[in-house]
Amino acid sequence: MNALPPLPACCTPLDASCPLPEALPNTLWLRTRFDPGQLTCDDFQRSGIEAPPNIQRSVAKRQAEFLAGRLCARAALRQLQQLDWVPPIGADRAPIWPDHICGSITHSTGQAAAIVADKQHWQALGMDLENLLSHERAANLAEHILTPAELQRRDQRPPEQHALAVTLTFSIKESLFKTLYPLVHKSFYFEHAEVLEWSPEGQVLMRLLTDLSEEWHHGRELQGQFAVEDDQVLSLIAIKAGA
Repeated sequence: MNALPPLPACCTPLDASCPLPEALPNTLWLRTRFDPGQLTCDDFQRSGIEAPPNIQRSVAKRQAEFLAGRLCARAALRQLQQLDWVPPIGADRAPIWPDHICGSITHSTGQAAAIVADKQHWQALGMDLENLLSHERAANLAEHILTPAELQRRDQRPPEQHALAVTLTFSIKESLFKTLYPLVHKSFYFEHAEVLEWSPEGQVLMRLLTDLSEEWHHGRELQGQFAVEDDQVLSLIAIKAGA
């Protein structure tokens, strides 16, 4: 198998150090930091990454984050199983992985990451990265993101944790969607799940509030995890094979 092309100047060397509190066995996680200001017109071609038409028409930030995320995903698949695969965008806008692989790609301001695994170990992975909301913005968005019960739980926490509570709830629900959508092929929204509890150490317990399938039904609980680093919240939900 040929060596991968050099990374473009807009991306830092790929980094396998993960800030999450619990490392998942039999997964491959990579991240990079990117600078849209250093993106050049031929970075996609030189990197061997095809930009879909909507990405070609987008602004430099969107192009850089797409490129950075795909570079992480391709390298992760190469390291995991020597696969030469760049996940294309499906009709539902989600990445398309090899049939025996599950994975997730995420990006936020200046950072992108990907995680992949063989389905013999994990049946689904969902990851999301968000900028930590300011206290004012978190307060304005809370009622759009949190259920009434989640709002009550937020108010029981110290005020200095409220912005994190809202950001984490948004992020972990995005991760939940990325995890379950490939399994149920149904859309669901913020009000269809709730965060029951979370700890500053990075553990999250969630519960579904809707029926998505016979297996993923109202009341089903899931564990997740998160980390806060450089004013960004990274969250992850992983479902073991056979779980």
